[in-house]
Amino acid sequence: MKKLLSLFLLSCLLGPVSAEDGSRLWLRQSTDAHAQITTPRQSPTLNIAVRELKQAWKGLPVTLVLKKDKQLSSEGFRIRQVNGKLTVTSPSETGLLYAAYHLIRLQEMQNFGKPSETDQEITENPAYDLRILNHWDNLDRSIERGYAGKSLWNWEELPGTLSDRYEAYARANASIGINATVLNNVNASSKILSTEYLEKVKALADIFRPYGIKVYLSINFASPMQLGGLSTADPLDKDVIAWWKQKAKEIYRTIPDFGGFLVKANSEGQPGPCDFNRTHAEGANMLADALKPYKGIVMWRAFVYSPTDADRAKQAYLEFQPLDGQFRDNVIVQIKNGPVDFQPREPYSPLFGAMPRTPQMVEFQITQEYLGFSNHLAYLAPMWEEFFDFVKPSSLKAIAGVANIGTDTNWCGHPFAQANWYAFGRMAWNPSLTSGTIAEEWLKQTFFDASNPKHAPIAYEIHNMMMESREAVVDYMMPLGLHHLFAWGHHYGPEPWCDVPGARPDWMPSYYHKADKQGIGFDRSHTGSNATAQYPDSLCRLYDDIRTCPDEYLLWFHHAPWQHTMQSGRTLWDELCYRYDHGVQQVRSFQKKWDLAENYIDAERFKDVQSRLKIQARDAVWWKDACLLYFQEFSGMRAPYEVERPIHELDDLKQVKLPIDNHECPTPKMLNERR
Repeated sequence: MKKLLSLFLLSCLLGPVSAEDGSRLWLRQSTDAHAQITTPRQSPTLNIAVRELKQAWKGLPVTLVLKKDKQLSSEGFRIRQVNGKLTVTSPSETGLLYAAYHLIRLQEMQNFGKPSETDQEITENPAYDLRILNHWDNLDRSIERGYAGKSLWNWEELPGTLSDRYEAYARANASIGINATVLNNVNASSKILSTEYLEKVKALADIFRPYGIKVYLSINFASPMQLGGLSTADPLDKDVIAWWKQKAKEIYRTIPDFGGFLVKANSEGQPGPCDFNRTHAEGANMLADALKPYKGIVMWRAFVYSPTDADRAKQAYLEFQPLDGQFRDNVIVQIKNGPVDFQPREPYSPLFGAMPRTPQMVEFQITQEYLGFSNHLAYLAPMWEEFFDFVKPSSLKAIAGVANIGTDTNWCGHPFAQANWYAFGRMAWNPSLTSGTIAEEWLKQTFFDASNPKHAPIAYEIHNMMMESREAVVDYMMPLGLHHLFAWGHHYGPEPWCDVPGARPDWMPSYYHKADKQGIGFDRSHTGSNATAQYPDSLCRLYDDIRTCPDEYLLWFHHAPWQHTMQSGRTLWDELCYRYDHGVQQVRSFQKKWDLAENYIDAERFKDVQSRLKIQARDAVWWKDACLLYFQEFSGMRAPYEVERPIHELDDLKQVKLPIDNHECPTPKMLNERR
């Protein structure tokens, strides 16, 4: 309390902060540095690097040198500070651009570039050659799971009208090392491959190219039928093969550095090779052969499940693991981090490591489909760091993130959602970076001045808030391994009682929580679906035994009795109550911490975050009351005395129907009414 009081008094002594709207993201450096830069020659990419340094770099003079170095990858760089000069070397112009942004980042962190008696050296190489954003943007500019406005891509106006936001988008990505983008939704329209739309794609590719960003497209597997007028899309049909080869030729004639295709096939109603009694490998290989002459790649998603599966979590493994070694070398199997669907917490997908002869890449979700959309603060880097605790970064070929970017002025809806875009880029470049280090970088570039000692105490508090935020969401939504308790038609609010007649069982919360008088949770042990057997032996034994299964995955792998003794010594029911309550209290503590930042941060962004934290606090209570009141009907047990009592009636909560779909975030007015 004394600490918080002293911070409050300090904030009162500070003057007002200039207005901001969040549009500059983490690139808020001054534009009048006029640094001394020496460069080998002029080119679009080098011109950008020089411009960025001249505008922002305030340190020692910089020399940019293109130099082959066996210790550096094509996009890697080395920064040397010797005798009062900085020399930056890289085998490529893109590497020099990344170095320029890295220097500026280090400057903002107060870590490099000042006169020093000691020479310094930094060497950076990206962990992956492909670091890619997946946009789930539709051609009508709606965004599936998009909570920050419309799609950036104005297809009607392209190629003639070019928005300044296109270059700003490329600049932001280059600043964090993202080098590729998929422009359209995985639920793809065949129209994107038409000649008309390829010209529009070309306009964007031309803008992105100087920033080192290649363009990729999601494709509809049935495009030969829908666009080409063929009677089949069978990947072994000679006319289908010829159609794709001709389409690839057209694409590369229009966009010579086109990256390749992302494919969602035979999942959630999308067409695919299985429709023609072919395997995923046969479908992927046909496309890979069409792209091979141009060095293009196919990213084939392993997100598959059918309504008849006894356990949806097992399906990707069952369909893909037997195909190991059957894919072409320019196919990468893209796998979601968890075995179900981007839940607030999942164990890692057991398909990772189960296909040693097949290149694999992880797919993270940056947009907060299951974590409160753009209304809730949830810093996701700890989730991704948790994934890399189980899956070695070196075992992956590439890394993808489902973007959270739209036309909102601040790009991402919630000001703190920008941190997830930033963190994805930094972790894609270097997965060994800690989530705490990345949060510190982002805060100092976005909100706080590292050179101002008065900012340090409050920056520390906000850093802690970020680091605790994802776990808080897990607690007030679905603790202890619970998952998919969301409302029908969207994934925002709680509806564990949801029962839609005739709907797919695996779209119902009861399919996952299986609450009854005996207990709660999905039995994936050897006595249930045996999903634990898909994991390596050591983890299989750990997860399969209810006595050793970690609390955070207990109800993912076990149907546990309400009286089951947890690691804390509490019963399962009591622990569930404490976790939900803890999540609510955490969000309230976030409100207090953020209020201390008022005089450190511009009023516009301060009020925006403050308003969203109010929504999050109310939503947390909504989740807690809905889930505990509903599950209490099965447990028949009282909540522990220390747990905050519900403020809602269950019957009232069952009447809540938000008028939204999966393309929008509920407004404060909708949430205040909650009818």
